[in-house]
Amino acid sequence: MVKVKGHEINAIITNAAFNRKALQFKNNIITILKHVGVNEYDVEIPLESVAIKKAKASATWYFQGHHMHYSYNLQKKFVDNLYIVYKVIEIETKMVLSGEKTIDEFILEFKEDSDIADKRKEAREFFGLGHDVDDMEAINKKYKDMARELHPDMPTGDTEKFKQLNNAHKILKRELS
Repeated sequence: MVKVKGHEINAIITNAAFNRKALQFKNNIITILKHVGVNEYDVEIPLESVAIKKAKASATWYFQGHHMHYSYNLQKKFVDNLYIVYKVIEIETKMVLSGEKTIDEFILEFKEDSDIADKRKEAREFFGLGHDVDDMEAINKKYKDMARELHPDMPTGDTEKFKQLNNAHKILKRELS
């Protein structure tokens, strides 16, 4: 069981036909997004040439003038990460279709700035982390250590750096939660 964006998802472990299953998940995502009005040509889901390797899976789409994105990287294989992306998008779109969520809430859930990749890179640099660090526990530990040092009430405190710290943490938390 994996908890993502407040949803519990039965994670799968793919044991065969990795590339074929990744393509199926990609097609499923496109089909699901069409149900809420996303044009299939506005969906980008890059596939890894070897879907068994450890790699982040992501989906990006444009909807009602918004750049939308979701990625996942905590499973051991690209294909299993893409499955989680598929399930999260499936759950969220079903909530819209059933009336549990509005289109505006759906947009807020996935809306990203077009320069989010740069912001994530800068956030990791601010924490002194490598570009591929995705361990939220390690990020939270670094955040707490830096917060104690930078908090404005501390002798070494710096209000601007503390604001930067909170912003960097928020960016990474959104990416990895």
